[in-house]
Amino acid sequence: MSSLTLEPSLNYINRPTLVSSRATYFKYVSPPCFGSRVLAVKNAASNSGGGAPAPLAAAPMVNGAAMPLSSKVKRHTISVFVGDESGIINRIAGVFARRGYNIESLAVGLNKDKALFTIVVSGTEKVLQQVVEQLNKLVNVIKVEDLSKEPQVERELILVKLNVDPSTRAEIMWLVDVFRANIVDASESSLTIEVTGDPGKIVAVQTNLAKFGIKELTRTGKIALRREKLGETAPFWNFSASSYPDLESTSSIAELSTNCVVDGNSSEVLGGDVYPVEYDYNCIMDQVLDAHWGVLYDEDSTGHQSHTLNILVNNTPGVLNLVSGVISRRGYNIQSLAVGPAEIEGLSRITTVIPGTDESISKLVQQFRKLVDVHEVKDITYLPFAERELMLIKVAANSTARRDVLDIAAIFRAKTVDVSDHTITLQLTGDFNKMFALQKLLESYGICEVARTGRVALVRESGVDSTYLRGYSLPL
Repeated sequence: MSSLTLEPSLNYINRPTLVSSRATYFKYVSPPCFGSRVLAVKNAASNSGGGAPAPLAAAPMVNGAAMPLSSKVKRHTISVFVGDESGIINRIAGVFARRGYNIESLAVGLNKDKALFTIVVSGTEKVLQQVVEQLNKLVNVIKVEDLSKEPQVERELILVKLNVDPSTRAEIMWLVDVFRANIVDASESSLTIEVTGDPGKIVAVQTNLAKFGIKELTRTGKIALRREKLGETAPFWNFSASSYPDLESTSSIAELSTNCVVDGNSSEVLGGDVYPVEYDYNCIMDQVLDAHWGVLYDEDSTGHQSHTLNILVNNTPGVLNLVSGVISRRGYNIQSLAVGPAEIEGLSRITTVIPGTDESISKLVQQFRKLVDVHEVKDITYLPFAERELMLIKVAANSTARRDVLDIAAIFRAKTVDVSDHTITLQLTGDFNKMFALQKLLESYGICEVARTGRVALVRESGVDSTYLRGYSLPL
């Protein structure tokens, strides 16, 4: 039987009307162009070897050029600059979850009333543009940019815990030197390595270290800042004065209370934070990224302290929304959040810091374990662990001030990753206090942008806890 090619009669209100035949079946392909349709007709007899398959219909033509049958799916880096509002992370994650997008990584650096989210998600350019428009409609979202097409400085931090024995230790140390990594913990059977670089370097590190056996892995997610061009100003320049109140004078800091007290007789919510918060009555909550919240073991009179949780979840759309929803519905305040792929393909690791009492956090952990997509939850607060953060900071510096900025960066072992005629972009890894100290010193030169990750942490196999070593002389 000869092949048959049919022309569809188009109904622009509903869908194309197709005419069927016993000898053929149809496959409908929808290109991005609305004004044309492609109908592929294939001879059913070809499955049994009789007859030749019918050729595919020609692709739609626009201005004499063939249009692609489908838009390309690419990885997009979206930068979202937001103000202080309760529940903003749920709203941002919900915009992606409702459209079926899976957030591959999320990194957020917070100050008292501003935050810069860096979100990596895959999708078509047209639909991602619609997502950007929806994000711009959210209250207190100041600026949303898709940095994928812009020249950018992108960095990511990874902590890897490796199996090691005397026969492989020398080769691992050689790879550490090649990738300019750092050893943050060592024991007889394992090494914990810190590596910072662009996503390509991170993939190369994982590939080369996989043969030794990766016991545990945690990633911050990617952060990115636009590379400055000659003669241009920084994109968030107008926001810089109000974006970093931590760096203002001490008088302005004193005006922002370090504690947010909620009156049990009042229905008003006093203040908020970048992450979902529904305040408990008669409780005192620390402000996000207050200068003292990074001290994990200092309890106040109420028994509240910061708890570091390590959560292993499925890498599926909406998981971040579910986890943050559990936290917000119970009135907890997220102080730090980092999301990235784990050591097992198809899984992601969430590292978060939440203040509360031991009893309340224990109940929260039990709630996490009830979620279908959660595989493992650990509260590592009372265990010795290695923790790191990553920051990119863009500083206004002309040729006169450039030498001074570079001298300050050298003291903190920060790396220069971009220079223009009016800015310097620095990369820094360390704990929160180190980040805060560098920002404080660079404030007088003018800070244009800051992209900062949340904290990532892995338990030290060596059992050495540096917290207990402070204030004691080391043995000779």
